Amino acid sequence: MDPVRAAFRAECVRLTDILSEVDDADLDRPTPCPPWTVRELIAHVRTGAGRLADMLAASAPPRAEVDAAGYFGAAKFTPQVDAARIDAARIDAARSEAARSEAAWSDAAWSEAARSDAARIGGDGRVAGRAALAVEFEKAWQAADAAVADAPPDRVLRTRHGDAMSLTEFLRTRVVEVGVHGLDLAAALGRPPWLTPQAEAVIADLLTDGRPPPAGLRWDRLTLIRKTTGRATLTAPEQATIDAAGFRWLVFGR
Repeated sequence: MDPVRAAFRAECVRLTDILSEVDDADLDRPTPCPPWTVRELIAHVRTGAGRLADMLAASAPPRAEVDAAGYFGAAKFTPQVDAARIDAARIDAARSEAARSEAAWSDAAWSEAARSDAARIGGDGRVAGRAALAVEFEKAWQAADAAVADAPPDRVLRTRHGDAMSLTEFLRTRVVEVGVHGLDLAAALGRPPWLTPQAEAVIADLLTDGRPPPAGLRWDRLTLIRKTTGRATLTAPEQATIDAAGFRWLVFGR
């Protein structure tokens, strides 16, 4: 649990910092996860990072039935499930934007709490909307992290797909969610990838079931993650090396 939780926290802290710097033009950019914009992908990641709080508040199943690799099985990426996931993020993004607009996020409308949050993120009255994104995400992942801290290490939970999973295994999927979609956000924003070493280790281990890639590939962890998740294209020599070695990795949708 400890390395996985540390990876989740590190990646969420990094993304919180990034979100405090985006502007309105950034939020409307397309992403490598169409049809989502940056705003909608952020909403998806925020929901995914915060999901644990509600799961741990529910009653525990008697035993785990699937691990993190099984969670990313083909059944999770049917057209119906994908459509629901896409729509949910777009609705959540629109709802959050409407709430910020209603409050106007102006100097006159801000509460002292909102001012304090924005100041802590590094904002002021002119960047309230940007600060709000970071604050919303931070509150979501910190609520999840607090729930994890209060739960016993052997806690079992039920996912939104109905899977019974151990807490540690589900938290591994949250590291993937924040880390891999962080690569998508970096690409959309024109930034270098910011994936943390802690998250790299957890994600690479899950993708390869702990096995190193063929030596001929000479991939570091970031390259391995980008290549195996489709965020970077395999070259013909790389594909030949993979085929010759019979190297296989976990495959999941975006």
